[in-house]
Amino acid sequence: MTLAAEPGLVVAVLASLLVLLGATVTLVGALGLLRLSSFYERVHASTMGTTLGMASVLLASMLLFSALGTRPVLRELVIIVFMTVSTPIGFVLLVRAARHRDAAVGREPEVVTTGTPGGTDRDGPDAPLE
Repeated sequence: MTLAAEPGLVVAVLASLLVLLGATVTLVGALGLLRLSSFYERVHASTMGTTLGMASVLLASMLLFSALGTRPVLRELVIIVFMTVSTPIGFVLLVRAARHRDAAVGREPEVVTTGTPGGTDRDGPDAPLE
């Protein structure tokens, strides 16, 4: 692969911003692992951080190496598609395994409900349709 001398200011700034965005989202997902209390909350935070953070960093890589080379670099798209498809599947399998484990030991899974604090939960499965 033949490399150009410089990627250009616009490409370098855009790639830097994408890497910074990806690193920030991944950091927020990692902090979610530390701060959240239950397994079900933790797996959600890490999944969301991994997916968007990974996509941003790979888009930056694709942009920068396409600008440096003589042709578009599209290998990163395959990685993005694979990770975007496989991460939610892994999320579902982990949650199902945790629910099975909770049922096996006779423990109710921790469910986070939405609604007003101290009030009734109008967003649950038995909420009236309006």
